[in-house]
Amino acid sequence: MRIWVDLTNSPHVLVMRPVIANLRARGHEVEVTARDFAQTLGLLERFGIEHETIGHHRGGRVTAKAAGLAARSSELARWARGRHFDRALGHGSNDITIAAALLRISSSTMFDYEWATVQHNINCRLADAVVVPDVIPPERLYRYGARGKVRGYPGLKEEYYLSDFEPTASVLADLGLDAQRPIVVVRTPPEVSLYHRFENDLFAQVLGRLGASDVQSVVLPRTPEQRAELERAGGFIVPERAIDAQSLIAFADLVVSAGGTMNREAVALGTPVYTVFEGRLGAVDERLIADGRLRRLTSADELQPVKRHASAHGEARIRRDPALLADLLISR
Repeated sequence: MRIWVDLTNSPHVLVMRPVIANLRARGHEVEVTARDFAQTLGLLERFGIEHETIGHHRGGRVTAKAAGLAARSSELARWARGRHFDRALGHGSNDITIAAALLRISSSTMFDYEWATVQHNINCRLADAVVVPDVIPPERLYRYGARGKVRGYPGLKEEYYLSDFEPTASVLADLGLDAQRPIVVVRTPPEVSLYHRFENDLFAQVLGRLGASDVQSVVLPRTPEQRAELERAGGFIVPERAIDAQSLIAFADLVVSAGGTMNREAVALGTPVYTVFEGRLGAVDERLIADGRLRRLTSADELQPVKRHASAHGEARIRRDPALLADLLISR
């Protein structure tokens, strides 16, 4: 088959990397397009994934998002016309789903947070298959037009794309971190996401507490504006380029994130993690919290970073075969 994969955000590169490799190993031809946003292009370069850069993020306002969606979908359709793709794949990419529909290419969409209403109303209605964790009740997706399309997989998507991952300590030296002192990794809120359109006061309190402490705090911003604000505040380590974040998480003593992917990476790698996400919890996080694998932070005073014993790193890792995700995405 000729398969087209579109990547619009940093986590999508991580998820689709082993899927792309698996599909190519089976003899399929895979071409990749990518949007210039966050660390998407930097990660593609780090993993050596050839791609065609098409479009960029237009901003967080609804009108800007709508204009960006229309423009990039049209650009993708022009690029893909005449390339004779059999299947189009995306992880939450509205752009490729619309472009594929315009070109009458069969498509599959993938996600693990069910309350991104605008995104899912587009993708679930237009795609032929909706691939999600099996902990998400299928009926939650029916209002988006996914009835009869849902294909569930066990566990976390992070357990699939981290299945071949082993951490390397070089990331600590790259960031000037002392392995003998507590390390906290912090991920900023996804301010440009429609489902997170409000100020996160708790996150600001977390930064204040960590900035006033003697722990080593590595903060991973999503946008240039967030980076500039963190650099003005001082007291934090802010990487200048895409780094081996998974190794950093594996060696960290604590992770605090206002998003979702980094939380679940920490869970998959056995690192203690708090969520400060203030939106509506999805089924995946509900289950992780119920199982005690993810903790919900209610006050910055709860943060008590302590150095973990070396033997505690990577305990009870679950590794899953990404071939299953590839199967679910391309099967008719």
